[in-house]
Amino acid sequence: MIILLKLILAHFIGDFLLQTKKWVIAKELKKARSWQLYVHSISHGLIPWALIWDFDFWPLALFLAVSHFHIDWMKLIFQKSNNMVFWFLFDQGMHFLVLVGVAQFWTGGIWLNWGHLMSQTFLTVMTAFVFLLIVAPIVIGVLLKGWSLAIQENEDDSLANAGKYIGILERLLVFVFILIDQWEAVGFLIAAKSIFRFGDLKESKDRKLTEYILIGTLLSFGIAIVTGIITAYLIKTA
Repeated sequence: MIILLKLILAHFIGDFLLQTKKWVIAKELKKARSWQLYVHSISHGLIPWALIWDFDFWPLALFLAVSHFHIDWMKLIFQKSNNMVFWFLFDQGMHFLVLVGVAQFWTGGIWLNWGHLMSQTFLTVMTAFVFLLIVAPIVIGVLLKGWSLAIQENEDDSLANAGKYIGILERLLVFVFILIDQWEAVGFLIAAKSIFRFGDLKESKDRKLTEYILIGTLLSFGIAIVTGIITAYLIKTA
């Protein structure tokens, strides 16, 4: 299990922490001709190799880099503006299946390595934190992209990145509350945020904006709750 967690953590770091928007744009424009695609793919071999910290892992590290390149390349070829959500989910799903397969091959069974309880617990929590801090905002952004474009023309002035940091804080709070088994606090947080509701909706643009924010809030809380439940389960069964 600890091997799989290391591979997932490495994937989060390589795909969401180290990869910038400029790299993503360059890859979408130039596809296989972009040097960013090759560097990005190589990082998905080096980072897992560094976390596993075993020289004999190099063939699987090479496989991770090559497979990541081909999965991303396929996504770049077939992804269009009207199917970005599908290809984002397909891309991440394929990467996850590869990680599971590599962990299965390396350990002879991803559920058999239950040693080093503290290390596994630490990696479980760290992976969840990286997911909530870095991955979840990107996932929510991709899922809401279509609605976001619909309200951009009516966008009001706001604090820079305010929504992003509010989302991060609420996900971390929900995550911590679930880990310490304080579900009442989760309910209180949701109720407190609902106080900041909008006034009467009189114009179409207000309705769109409200619906967009409500969907984003529900997605944010839902992702945090599911992540917290899974993390708590993994820690208890370790």
